[in-house]
Amino acid sequence: MLLVAVIALVHVFVPLSLLLPAYQVEARAEGELRVHFLDVGQGDCTLVEFPSGEVVVLDAGDGSFEHRNHLVRYLKALAPSKLIMLLTHADADHYGGFRALIGAFGADEVYLPALGEDTPEYAALLKAVENSGAEVDTISRYDVLSDGSGAYLACISPKSLEEGDGNDTSAVMYLDYEGVGVLLAGDISSSVERRLVREYSLMEGIFDCGEFEVRLEETDIVKVSHHGSGYSNSEEWLSLLSPECAVLSCGKGNAFSHPSAEALDRIASAGAEIYRTDELGDIIVTIGEGKYSLSFRT
Repeated sequence: MLLVAVIALVHVFVPLSLLLPAYQVEARAEGELRVHFLDVGQGDCTLVEFPSGEVVVLDAGDGSFEHRNHLVRYLKALAPSKLIMLLTHADADHYGGFRALIGAFGADEVYLPALGEDTPEYAALLKAVENSGAEVDTISRYDVLSDGSGAYLACISPKSLEEGDGNDTSAVMYLDYEGVGVLLAGDISSSVERRLVREYSLMEGIFDCGEFEVRLEETDIVKVSHHGSGYSNSEEWLSLLSPECAVLSCGKGNAFSHPSAEALDRIASAGAEIYRTDELGDIIVTIGEGKYSLSFRT
């Protein structure tokens, strides 16, 4: 009985996730940047680990017991010097794990989408963000996150709420470090992809954020739109990006049949090698000295 009481008391003051052991993740070498595409089933979670040790968490999965614990243990292993959280859009499979992260680590900065969701779960997330004391901002075009190393994350969409439904208001982020480009496309549909292609065709520097250039045709790695949906990943978009690698975040046997055969065909036709979290587990991209490599953690 005493043991039960002690455990209950500890749980009041210390989130149980803090008691979870860190994973064994190979240390990042000096000057390297890493992008970790975590296997969170049918959801999204990408960690950008800057050379300074700062970490940006873009989306946090669905918040299920298995996936939130996976994320907490992974972040413990990275031991970020600064923690920034960015929600691309207000779908539960993208924001579900953020409350657990805030409870375990707090947050230095939080970027939220302009369009939220009218649910108790999303309201609870907003309350947790407010209680964390983090700096809070809304993510939109021309926002930039950087750490002084030369690496930067630039937002190219949305520019307004006129994009349509929640998926189309997803934050689309372009990452550049030492000439290697990574495009993180959120859940945008082909209509937004085509609009971005049209805008870019008008002026190459239209998405530049001051000194931070966005050159979409220099994309080496794309995290494909909407888990590989057939209603995203258009030919025009993939032709502009012409990526060497395409990363898909999706769950085994998911109810949406993601990725679709049509999207896979279009991605392959664009010349990209396909890497899937449902097949490979966590996918890690390491960038340094103008080159990149991929590794996997199951």
